[in-house]
Amino acid sequence: MSEPFKHRFRVRYAEVDPQAVVFNSRYLEYADVMVSEHFRDRRAHGLPRDIEFHIRRAEVDYIAPIRLEEMIEGRLTVERIGNSSMSTRIELHGTGSGEVDDLRAEIALVSVHVDLPEGRPEHIPDGVREAFGFPVGEKLDG
Repeated sequence: MSEPFKHRFRVRYAEVDPQAVVFNSRYLEYADVMVSEHFRDRRAHGLPRDIEFHIRRAEVDYIAPIRLEEMIEGRLTVERIGNSSMSTRIELHGTGSGEVDDLRAEIALVSVHVDLPEGRPEHIPDGVREAFGFPVGEKLDG
């Protein structure tokens, strides 16, 4: 598996609750930002622009609070690509505390490649596999 894709962002006022802690639903928005930035980066490596994935499943493990104005580093790893689905792990880390590992949350996503007009799962093209650094032509599960 290759190094994770990394992207940093600052927590904004609109993302926190009255206690100045990031509201739980915002973690999935952060996951969306990470996926969008990763796709933008992968387009430079051959990812087609018209590729469409929909989230099938999302799980968030809240480990420690994220607070207003913090700098957060997201780390995204595509762990598996099957016939029509892809499993992605996103870790959110604090960047300013000086701790060795300041993991705040882990997010697991399962995305399905879909044909938009039909709304049905579709085989993931070889060009997408290559753009994400996966070998083409080996037997896949799922």
